[in-house]
Amino acid sequence: MRLAEGYRILLSEEALRDRVKEIGARIARDYAGRSPVLVGVLKGSFVFMADLVRAIDLPLEVDFIGITSYEGTESTGVVRITQDLSRPVEGKDVLLVEDIVDTGLSMRYLLDNLATRHPASVKVCALLEKPSRARVTVPIDYRGFEIEDVFVVGYGLDHSGTGRNLPFVGVPVR
Repeated sequence: MRLAEGYRILLSEEALRDRVKEIGARIARDYAGRSPVLVGVLKGSFVFMADLVRAIDLPLEVDFIGITSYEGTESTGVVRITQDLSRPVEGKDVLLVEDIVDTGLSMRYLLDNLATRHPASVKVCALLEKPSRARVTVPIDYRGFEIEDVFVVGYGLDHSGTGRNLPFVGVPVR
């Protein structure tokens, strides 16, 4: 079976590449003269973040935080930290990098958690947003794409641990 079989392509490899370059250029302009800390939300953001950091022409730091709130394809609404930051972010400009903002509950939890660590600023960069699923409103300062309410896989997003290596964002059709 070929890797791409079984998926309807929602966002092509080219569309993702072009949008990441646009977001990276905008972040570089907005943070000119500063060195932000990009915090990737594991595991889903790692592919997006790898491409994003290469598109930002600034000195920057990279860290990761791991959270979970899903069982299978459904959000439980309960967020749990599975891996914490490796360094303090007090006084630093933090840019949270997320694969998808769905209900907003995970991002709200992260924003509240990071506020207790006293960063200079916190902004959100999300590859995907599903506005129709929002249960809480969260600010997304850098948004890749708004998508319909469908389950998506690829470009770091998974289905039960697989599909992260797809070069596109797709909808399983099985």
